[in-house]
Amino acid sequence: MGNFLYYLLPAILFSVYFRYTGNEIAMFFAACLAIVPLAGIMGEATENLACYAGDRVGGFLNATFGNATELLITIFALRAGLFSVVKASIAGSILGNILLVLGLSIFVGGLRNGHQTFDRVHVNNQTSLMFLSIIALIIPAVFFRTERHSHAVEEFSLAVAAILLVIYFAGLLFAMRGETNACEVDHGRKWSKGKSILLLAISTVLIALESELLVSGIEPVTEALGWSEFFIGIIIIPVIGNAAEHFTAVLMALKNKMDLSFEIAVGSSTQIALLVTPFLVFLSFAFGRPMDMIFNYFEIIAVGLAVLIAQFISLDGESNWLEGSLLVAAYLIIAIAFYFA
Repeated sequence: MGNFLYYLLPAILFSVYFRYTGNEIAMFFAACLAIVPLAGIMGEATENLACYAGDRVGGFLNATFGNATELLITIFALRAGLFSVVKASIAGSILGNILLVLGLSIFVGGLRNGHQTFDRVHVNNQTSLMFLSIIALIIPAVFFRTERHSHAVEEFSLAVAAILLVIYFAGLLFAMRGETNACEVDHGRKWSKGKSILLLAISTVLIALESELLVSGIEPVTEALGWSEFFIGIIIIPVIGNAAEHFTAVLMALKNKMDLSFEIAVGSSTQIALLVTPFLVFLSFAFGRPMDMIFNYFEIIAVGLAVLIAQFISLDGESNWLEGSLLVAAYLIIAIAFYFA
């Protein structure tokens, strides 16, 4: 993570100060700024742990702790009953990882290293898992649109959530069988395992604090600035929550480690769809505020197209900066559309 981002760490103190002075709008933006360096520290710590765990497990750790930021934010939003924010955040995270994070990684990696290669079989397996999640999003939107609040929808959501969890762990087991466990030696300075784990723990706790402040400021921001909860959920929260993926995946691409970069970006999207989403569904029932799996058509179409693009790009096992720029351009088009929608 660039040292200049450490200058954003005082935003933690400002967010707490604005909380106690009652300035909720300033608190919201301070919390957004504070999460960025914290997520960057989290990404740097997991990058160091990846050295000891191998590319596949390292990518899994990066994706897990990168998603921890957004998971914490959505849990607080779920507890507050902001279901539209939660669902938009899920869709936005998938879009952000596949289009923005992966696009930036391919773009900067291609500029520095030229044509890059990666394990297309493994990436295709990940995108195939993502297609299953698209099916899980489309079916309830088509079959239960007119009976959204029925018990059948709740039971269907629980059943699908259970199936997604089973498929996720099956895919994880399949991927781990090909993992290498080799630790690549880098001439750059590395953190120890203990330091990495300690910083992961500290950053997680602070991100949880900032997530609560961010969520509590959503409604004042929507009233003051005219932003919809949908736009905040699908664009703002994923960009903030996926900062760890931005830093780590791009850094790996610059180092010509495209397998790890793809694992972080695509693997993170797979985790959001097959692990985080069903977890939030089960958690909503535990909270006594059941959340169904009916997403709106805008979210379904955008996510479906993003997964399709990722599938096409991964077919040949090679990437270049032009393909990366196309992914970023697609994300910008979708983001602008959601802003005006």
